[in-house]
Amino acid sequence: MTATVPARNAGLGSWPARRAAMSPGSNALIFRGTAITYAGLFDRVTRLAARLRSGGVGPGDRVAYLGPNHPAFVETMFATHLLGGIFVPLNVRLAAPEVDYMLRHSGTVALVHAPAGAFSVRPGTVVEVGGAYEEWLAAGEPEPLDVAVGMDDPALILYTSGTTGRPKGAVLTHANVFWNCYNLLVGVDVASDEMTLIGAPLFHVAALNQCLLPTFLKGGCSVLMPSWDVDEALELIPRHGITWMFGVAAMFAGLAQSPRWPGADLSSVRSVMSGGAAVPESLILAYQERGLTFCQGYGMTETAPGATFLEARESRTHVGSAGLPVFFAGVRCVRPDLTGAPPGEPGEVLVRGPNVTPGYWNDAEATRDAFTADGWFRSGDLARVDAAGHLYVVDRLKDMYISGGENVYPAEVESVIFEHPAVSEVAVVGVPDPAWGEVGRAFVVAMPGAALDGDELRAFLLPRLAKYKIPVHVDVVPALPRTGSGKVRKGDLRRLPGEQEAGHGRGEGGP
Repeated sequence: MTATVPARNAGLGSWPARRAAMSPGSNALIFRGTAITYAGLFDRVTRLAARLRSGGVGPGDRVAYLGPNHPAFVETMFATHLLGGIFVPLNVRLAAPEVDYMLRHSGTVALVHAPAGAFSVRPGTVVEVGGAYEEWLAAGEPEPLDVAVGMDDPALILYTSGTTGRPKGAVLTHANVFWNCYNLLVGVDVASDEMTLIGAPLFHVAALNQCLLPTFLKGGCSVLMPSWDVDEALELIPRHGITWMFGVAAMFAGLAQSPRWPGADLSSVRSVMSGGAAVPESLILAYQERGLTFCQGYGMTETAPGATFLEARESRTHVGSAGLPVFFAGVRCVRPDLTGAPPGEPGEVLVRGPNVTPGYWNDAEATRDAFTADGWFRSGDLARVDAAGHLYVVDRLKDMYISGGENVYPAEVESVIFEHPAVSEVAVVGVPDPAWGEVGRAFVVAMPGAALDGDELRAFLLPRLAKYKIPVHVDVVPALPRTGSGKVRKGDLRRLPGEQEAGHGRGEGGP
């Protein structure tokens, strides 16, 4: 059918029609060897939106997707936005109780999920990806839809693990996403012939807003991997002529450590981009030695996510830096009194700009605490800035650690460990790990007379937490070090020698 651009929809929901009108025969997505053109995607999104609308989805309603990377993720997102709804991408690695909380908290009314998705809360409309989804979508009306959507309307609710034990739903408006794409396109020369490999999960903001959507905006093609696999990536790169890819440090380390790396055909790759955690200088140099441009940036879900970026022209001269503030945003490093930290002195990173979240879903207190009185978003991260303005992330004010590109908040993990009847006290910290960057180390005090060991505790946590959140190391200790006011001295725990009980691998194929 002919693509008709919605006249009243100024948001992301209009993008499939706009792209289908401009480049209908170009490939938008490739998944497991099957291509979907922009015209084909527009038709599928339109039909899916009609089915969602017949199920009661309207402006402002929340539609969730639970599953790995798949064209259904992209279709559900755009169909939701075509109806003026709010898309809620959920982390497929989470345990059912975690997913259930997010479904309830967001008030999700429709859910599209992969067969392996774990949940028990059932919204009004639930569709499983596969044959049922295809039949359901095909029965949708192909007539174009035009629902009024403004740039300041919420587009996404992205859940971030909460430091108080409960996840927070960061709201991103259509404008937030648009401005982030503009910032990305200023820093990266994304082309209309781009072949973008997306192996990082789309339910995270970086793969979605830093790769898929900018590629879509330019009319390029995104090659979706269900999950990250080094050997598959090394096969897809020459097969599809991959030109650009994003990953966290663990993904790029896996490629560089593969025995196939020295002879891998990377001739089509123009640049790679990393974020989510600091990248070791040796890893950056390994890619530069292969003639690849290695760019990296700094950001967070709440900034959609780009806050700073190190452009290609500076990737060799400022190795290890997270770059300069993106074009349409301001970034400052401040002391505890919010006065500016001078060059070289670590300070908390503050961000302000049109890409910054308006706040958290149904959480006025968290929203209020996240901003300074004059409207700067408080990241909770420490960084130093050099004399030229380049940012170097050095630490986190919060206790969060990053494992394989996934944010882990100890308070959330601790709250679940406390549910074990033999646990009296617990503190969780992140410790270095050669494969994942950081993993959890739990210090547990047992109840009087109770027996407790690491294997049994991890088995208890397995159905309650995502695997990457389960501590790899468990130390059963007689007491936790505390300050005079009773707070656990986590700095002391991090400095203890690594004589932890032997841990087990997380059982995942990568970040």
